[in-house]
Amino acid sequence: MSSTYGEHLRLTIFGQSHSPAIGMTLEGLPAGEAVDLQELDRFLQRRAPGHSPHATARKEADAPEFLSGIREGFTCGAPLTAIIRNGDTRSRDYEELARLPRPGHADYTAWVKYGPHRDYAGGGHFSGRLTAPLCIAGGICLQLLRRRGVEIHARIVQIGTIRDESPFTAPVADKPFPVSDDAVGRAMEEAIAQAKGQADSIGGVVECVVTGLPAGLGDPMFGGMENRLASILFGIPAVKGVEFGDGFACAGRTGSENNDPFILRNGAVVTASNHCGGILGGISNGMPLVMRAAFKPTPSIGKPQRTVDLSNMTEAEVTVHGRHDPCIVLRAVPCVEAAAAVAIYDAWLCEHGYKE
Repeated sequence: MSSTYGEHLRLTIFGQSHSPAIGMTLEGLPAGEAVDLQELDRFLQRRAPGHSPHATARKEADAPEFLSGIREGFTCGAPLTAIIRNGDTRSRDYEELARLPRPGHADYTAWVKYGPHRDYAGGGHFSGRLTAPLCIAGGICLQLLRRRGVEIHARIVQIGTIRDESPFTAPVADKPFPVSDDAVGRAMEEAIAQAKGQADSIGGVVECVVTGLPAGLGDPMFGGMENRLASILFGIPAVKGVEFGDGFACAGRTGSENNDPFILRNGAVVTASNHCGGILGGISNGMPLVMRAAFKPTPSIGKPQRTVDLSNMTEAEVTVHGRHDPCIVLRAVPCVEAAAAVAIYDAWLCEHGYKE
């Protein structure tokens, strides 16, 4: 089971949704970097369950316990390991999933690959719960990148068919519903409430913008910034699509419409537009790096669904119990920021090592 990411910065995530704890180990951090635990906690609370009417009612403190790698508030050069203890689990809600795989989930494919010994409670290692340790690693990388002039901010740009078309000009992390246009945000919230009222769910899109990134990070072919970022973004459960810059919209244009002209601004080479999203040939070009991740609707819904009883290989029906987000996009916003931070700091170390 591959749960490790990175080249110079190595992130390993471990645990299951209902195991005693989940956690992560981050190797390759330079020694002497201050870690602001209060700032990290504020970041983790943006993802934590139980804080929004649009989120699961599961209550978890999501307070990390650091086992190694930090000494007196600074990284010490050793692998940094942290755990988050699981408390509010209700494994009995998942007992029938041993034989009735939920449509849209990894229950069936996990059964095929791992057999009867798989952990199916809460989705096991496939659960979105595993984004909590991702956010520990990403929250630390966000702090390190900010000291180097790199900022990473994400927002919701789509829920269902409702889109926020306004420009992303200011961070929205302090908003209870992280959109740029609050009026559109209210319409999105109504769509989520409607889906929840119908025992259903709804998907959406998160946009992430990285500013302050210098030109020259990344490599051609398989080490490009798109490759690095897409690889970790697809590690977030429910991500079904990733695009950079204008993404699929570029396919409907001519070259003259889509190319970004080079110009000089204050003696520096920049582009007049940013259709490429800050990446050319897999390498950052100094413009804002723009990416979007599409999230499918939460597959755990209260409506009866068709499935197969794996114990006797007959068709059956399953109704999912338990506590689930009617829309995971709201809590996914910091997860996208965290994933981007890990990938970008890894690319930074590949280019600069421990030099400033």
